[in-house]
Amino acid sequence: MGVCLEGIGDEMVFRKVPGKGVRITQITGADLPFETEKNVAGVAALALVNAANPDSGFEIEIHKKIKAGSGIGSSSASAAGAVFGINELMGRPFTKHQLVDFAMKGEALASGSEHADNVAPCILGGFTLVRGYNPLDVIKIESPSEIYAVVLHPHIEVKTSDSRAVLSPNVTLKAAITQWGNLGGLIAGLYTKDYELIGRSLQDVIIEPMRKKLIPGFENTKNSALDAGALGAGISGAGPSIFALCKGQTSAEKVAFAMSNAYLETGIPFDIHLSKVNDEGVKTI
Repeated sequence: MGVCLEGIGDEMVFRKVPGKGVRITQITGADLPFETEKNVAGVAALALVNAANPDSGFEIEIHKKIKAGSGIGSSSASAAGAVFGINELMGRPFTKHQLVDFAMKGEALASGSEHADNVAPCILGGFTLVRGYNPLDVIKIESPSEIYAVVLHPHIEVKTSDSRAVLSPNVTLKAAITQWGNLGGLIAGLYTKDYELIGRSLQDVIIEPMRKKLIPGFENTKNSALDAGALGAGISGAGPSIFALCKGQTSAEKVAFAMSNAYLETGIPFDIHLSKVNDEGVKTI
């Protein structure tokens, strides 16, 4: 599952140009390759362009505002933005669900495998559940109106490939049963707007125990969020960012303050984001 945040995102500029192909003309905010085939946005854009075979070419400017390796979807923002922007210039020949498939090609460059965990919420908005890949089956879930997210981003990088390396290929039946129950509870809580059920279900017994050791101060920061009234908290994406979901802005502000104070003890610089859920997804600004 994934969720799209409102206040955090990249900005991209697209232009139709004579000729064919995709060219990246400007990148700010990150040291990324300009070669189309080596850039996440470029690869995603090429997948769409190759499928559509338009008469024109396209230029892309990328203004990164999400740091790579942050755990809040830096690569997915680039991939989602690329396919959305070009699709808009072409008159929207593809649906948003089809755009997810193209964006996954960019994610493969970043993480080594095609996955929709992050690009799906980026493109569709709200919460998304990836039910399966053969064929791709993504379900959008509109978020309860009072859900707020707090995300603390430590200024250290945890690469998705590294965070995957610490995972075990095997899961015990007991852990699987617990996780399935929590997943079902979370989805039911979102649909019924049952905030207490959402909170009870925000427990990861499979991934978090293995990945938390990559994140300094994780346990203390998570506990501080829960003590301050968060519905639940955990690792955002592959880490190192730590997220908390809250009911209402006032609660989210208290949780953000508590998490910040807790993380100060690590001595590691960090950013703190407080955001509503973006039910629209990627958009023209």
